[in-house]
Parts: sequence; C-alpha cells; structure tokens
Amino acid sequence: MPETNITEKTHDQPRWLTILRILLGLTLLWRAISFIRDTAALKSMIQASGVSAFAQNSGLLVFLTTFLNLLGGLFIAVGLFTRTSSIVQIPILIIAAFFVNIKAAGQSSFELILSIIVLFLLILFAIKGSGSLSADEYFRSYYKAGNEEGNTKKFFK
Repeated sequence: MPETNITEKTHDQPRWLTILRILLGLTLLWRAISFIRDTAALKSMIQASGVSAFAQNSGLLVFLTTFLNLLGGLFIAVGLFTRTSSIVQIPILIIAAFFVNIKAAGQSSFELILSIIVLFLLILFAIKGSGSLSADEYFRSYYKAGNEEGNTKKFFK
C-alpha cells in the first residue's frame, strides 16, 4: 500500500460541479456588472432594508458589495482561491437574502430566490473547494517538484 501525505488533497469532483462553480462565478460577475451600471438602485435597496447602520453607510456598502462581487465572481469562475472567495461572499449574500431581498419579495421573488440559491452554492464551494479544473489545481499540479501528473490533465481524459 503506497504512503499518502496527509497535506496533499485530491480534488476530484464531478464535472457538473465544476460547471456549477463556473456558473456561480459568472452569476456573481453579472450581478457586479449590473451593480456598476445602476449604483443608485443598489443604494436604494440598501437604504430600504430598514437597518439604520446599512442606510447610513450605503455609499461604502455599494462600493464594497460591487468590488467584492466582481473580484469574488472572477476568482470563483476561474477557480482561484475558491474557498476564500466563497467565504468572503457568504456574509454579503446573507445580508442580501435576509435583509434586502426579503423586503422586496412581494414585488419580485426572483432576486430572493437567486440570492438564496447563490448562498447555498457559496456554502457548498466553501466546503468542497475549486475542484480539478481550476487555477488552484493548475498551480498545485504543474508547479510541484517532481514528475507527477496533475488532476487537470485527468479531467480531459
């Protein structure tokens, strides 16, 4: 029986999970771009949340939400720092789902449903990681000392 190093992890995930991670990242990017295009709508949603601390700092929250969604969406889509990016996004989505979008659920439930789905996916990828087809795995596999075959090559077999 070959010895395995405890610090080395195998990142074999099903392909559909990798596709789901990429779609999650693209969804976050899409939301960030829509926030950039209409910052006034995001600011009014934050102010309408009913939390006075959010309303007083709405300008800063608009900037942080947009920047973190843009950067986190890009990182999650390519699979770079996926766990960290997901963990950073989780508080944003908790606030979006339960403080902001639940108030507007009577008008349009799409935002609430989307934010809850994205929240669950972020929790999933915070636990599971980026998978085999990712920048994390690329750097882990191809820049190791030795002649080991990485998981990215295995993904395309």
